[in-house]
Amino acid sequence: MKLLERITMGPGKCGGRPCIRGLRIRVTDILGMLAEGVSHQEILRDFPYLEPDDIHAALAYAARQADHAVLLPAWRWTPRRKAS
Repeated sequence: MKLLERITMGPGKCGGRPCIRGLRIRVTDILGMLAEGVSHQEILRDFPYLEPDDIHAALAYAARQADHAVLLPAWRWTPRRKAS
């Protein structure tokens, strides 16, 4: 199974938010725990149905979601004229 294939979304699970392998644990739950300093080992101990690649998949999914262009309105890039 490829990493990103572990991420599933469906209207009947977690409000359509990305989850791990159809389980009721969201990608954001994994990311939040990692951001709080919870180790991979602790996550796997607390959620025995998760696999190490599930954590890697959550990180890969987040990296892909963050890697897109941000479009700003043109006025943000227009140089301002000095007042005379």
